[in-house]
Amino acid sequence: MAISSAHLPLTSSPTRFLSPHSVVGAANFVKSLAFPPAPRVSARVCSSLDHPGGACRSRRVGFPRFSLPDDRGQITEEIPTPEKPERDFTGTAYVPVYVMLPLNVIGADCDLADPDTLLDQLRILKSANVDGVMVDCWWGIVEAHAPQHYNWRGYRELFQIVRSLKLKLQVVMSFHECGGNVGDDVHIPLPNWVMEIGLKNPDIYFTDGEGRRNSECLSWGVDKERIFRGRTAVEVYFDYMRSFRVEFDEFFETGVISEIVVGLGPCSELRYPSYPAKHGWKYPGIGEFQCYDMYLRKSLTKAAEARGHLFWARGPDNAGSYNSHPHETGFFRDGGDYDSYYGRFFLNWYSQVLIDHGDRVLSLANLAFEGTPISAKVSGIHWWYKTASHAAELMAGFYNPCNRDGYAPIAAMLKKQGAALNFTCVELRTLDQHEDFPEALADPEGLVWQVLNAAWDACIPVASENALPCHDREGYNKILENAKPLNDPDGRHLSAFTYLRLSPQLMEEHNFTEFARFVTRMHGAEPKLIPSFSRKCFVA
Repeated sequence: MAISSAHLPLTSSPTRFLSPHSVVGAANFVKSLAFPPAPRVSARVCSSLDHPGGACRSRRVGFPRFSLPDDRGQITEEIPTPEKPERDFTGTAYVPVYVMLPLNVIGADCDLADPDTLLDQLRILKSANVDGVMVDCWWGIVEAHAPQHYNWRGYRELFQIVRSLKLKLQVVMSFHECGGNVGDDVHIPLPNWVMEIGLKNPDIYFTDGEGRRNSECLSWGVDKERIFRGRTAVEVYFDYMRSFRVEFDEFFETGVISEIVVGLGPCSELRYPSYPAKHGWKYPGIGEFQCYDMYLRKSLTKAAEARGHLFWARGPDNAGSYNSHPHETGFFRDGGDYDSYYGRFFLNWYSQVLIDHGDRVLSLANLAFEGTPISAKVSGIHWWYKTASHAAELMAGFYNPCNRDGYAPIAAMLKKQGAALNFTCVELRTLDQHEDFPEALADPEGLVWQVLNAAWDACIPVASENALPCHDREGYNKILENAKPLNDPDGRHLSAFTYLRLSPQLMEEHNFTEFARFVTRMHGAEPKLIPSFSRKCFVA
C-alpha cells in the first residue's frame, strides 16, 4: 500500500545521488552560491499519505504559459505567466530542522544496522546545517524477551555517532508495533512476553465492534490493570523510560538528547487505531470505533451508570464500517445521532479516555525525564473535515465536530504536563486533496490552522512533521508558510520541524539541493549563504 514518492526525471541526464562513499566532497561545499530557481518542467509530485489522502499526479512546475493570438487570430508565441514571488524568509525566526532516521536503523537484535553508511549520510545532513535527527526507540526490540531486561546496545552506538557530529537527538519512546501501515517497510512487533499475555488475554488490545483485535499497541483500558507480570501498563512504560534515562545519562547531561517524544498510541500518536489497513480500511473511509475490549467496555458501563442511563453502556450501532462515508451512516450524517444526547455522552467518554491516557503517561514521563523537554504527537485526520460531524476525527478520538473545538482539551492537557504538541500534515494543500479525492471533503489547511491556534492559545510549543515524503519546492513552501505565519502579530512560529525521512530519494542531487535550501530558509538565513554542492558529492 506504500506509494512511491519518486519523481519523473527532471532532465535527460541520469539521476545522480549523494554518495555514501564521497563524504569528503559533501563536507566541502562550494560557498556563497545560491540555489537556482525551480526549473520549468513537468514533475511527478506525490500527495498520498503516511496518513492517507492523495495520489501522485503530474504538475507543471515553474512559470505556467499561455498563448497570444495575432490580429488574424493565429497563435504566434507562448508567453510565460509570471508566478507570485516567493516569500523572503531572511531574518525570520530560527526553526530547528531534524530528519527522521529509517525505521530499520536498529536491527531486531538491537544492533546498529549499517554504521558506516549511516555515518556518511549523517555527515551529508550535517553539511546542509541540519540540527539533528529523530529515532524511534522500539519497545519491541529493547525489552523483547523478558520484563525489565533491556538491551540498549545499538542505540548507544548510534548516539555516539550522532554526538561525534555535534548533532542533536529527538528520541521517540515507541510503545507500538511497526508494520501494517502505509509507508512501513519493516516489521517490529510488541515484546514477545507481551504478545504471550495477549494470546491468553486478547482484551489487552484495542478491539472493534466485530471483535477484531489490533495488536499495534495496548488498549488504554489496561493502563491501570495489573496484568503484565505484576505491573500495570503505565508502570511498564515508566520503567522503560526510566531505564532509558539512566542508561543514557551522559547524553542528557550534555544536551545531545534535546527532546523526548512520548509514544501514546499507534504510530506513537495520541489517537485510537481507528483506520488500520490490516482490517481492510482504505482512504477516505471514516474508520471504526475501537472501544470493545473488556476493559474499555467496563469503563463505558461505569460512565453510563454514573450518568444514570445504563442503557447507554454500548457503542453506536449505526456508525457504519471502516470504509463508510459519513452520509451513509445514521450516526454521522447531517443531523445524525452524533449530536443526540446519547451521541454526545458517548463521544465525550471516548475522547476523555484518550485525554486521560495522555495525561497519565506524560505525567510519568515528566518523572523519568525531569528537566528534558517532552512532547506528544497528534495525527492530522483531515478527511471529512468539511462535513458537520468530522467523522474520521471522531473515530480517532478527537471530539471535533463543527460545533465544538476538539483540540483545545488536548492542548490543555499538554499544558498541564508541560509538553509540546507535535502535529503532522503541514505540507498538504487543500486544493490538492480536492483534486485527487473530492469525495473526501478534506481540508488539511483548515485542520492545521485550528490545531496550531489551539496550541498557541494554550501557550504551549508546537512542532511539526510532514505526513508524506516531500521533495518539491511547492511542498517545502507550504511547510514554511505554516512554520512562520505571515504577519502574525505575536510572531508565533513552530518550535521545531522534523522531516520524514532519510531515504535514497532524499539523497538524489536535485532533491537534496531543494532540501538544503529549505533548511536554510527555516533557519532564517540569507540565500547568499546557501551552499551549492561540489560535483564530487554525487555519483551517477
